[in-house]
Amino acid sequence: MEPYSDNEVMLLVRNGDLEKLGLLFERYKKPLFAYFYRLGRDLHGSEDLVQNVFLRLLKYRHNFTGYGEFHIWMYQVAHNVFIDHCNRNNRYKAVDDFSGYDLAEEATGDCEIIREEQLQLLEKALLQMHAEKRELLILCKYQQLKYKEIGEILGCSENNVKIKVFRALMELKDIFMQMDKCYEK
Repeated sequence: MEPYSDNEVMLLVRNGDLEKLGLLFERYKKPLFAYFYRLGRDLHGSEDLVQNVFLRLLKYRHNFTGYGEFHIWMYQVAHNVFIDHCNRNNRYKAVDDFSGYDLAEEATGDCEIIREEQLQLLEKALLQMHAEKRELLILCKYQQLKYKEIGEILGCSENNVKIKVFRALMELKDIFMQMDKCYEK
C-alpha cells in the first residue's frame, strides 16, 4: 500500500482524523527544527517553535484547501510562528553555540578541517545578518525550496525573491570575507 501524500494526510486531519497529524510531524519535525535552529541557534527554542507550528496546523486545519503543496502552507505557518516569536521577544536571539551541530560530514585530513572551519565561519556570518535575510537564505539554500515556493511563503513574486536572494548572498559574502580577514590575523 502506497503511503499517503502530505496533502492527503492534511486533508484527513482537516476532516477530523487528528491522529494523522502525527504522520506529518514525523515527516517534517527535522526539517522544521533545522529551519528554526539555523535562524537562531537555540536548541530548546527551536523545539518549541516546531511544536508551535504543529499546534497552529491543527488550529487552522480548516484553512488547508489541498490545492497547493502542503509543505508551502506549512512553511507559511512556520514563517508566521517565527515572526510572532521575534515580535514577542523583540528579536530571535542568536546563540553562538555550535555544539551538537555537525557542520561538515566526517572530517578527514587537513582539507576537511579547513572546510569545517570555513563552514563554521559561514554559519557565524549568517547569524550576523538581519533575520529576514537569514530566513530567506535558509529557505533557499538549506531547505532547498524553489524561488516560486519561497515567494508563496513570504507573499512576494518569484522575481522579487531572486533579487532578494542575490542581495542577501552578496551581503553574506561581504560579512564572511570581513570575518575571514579577522580570522586570519
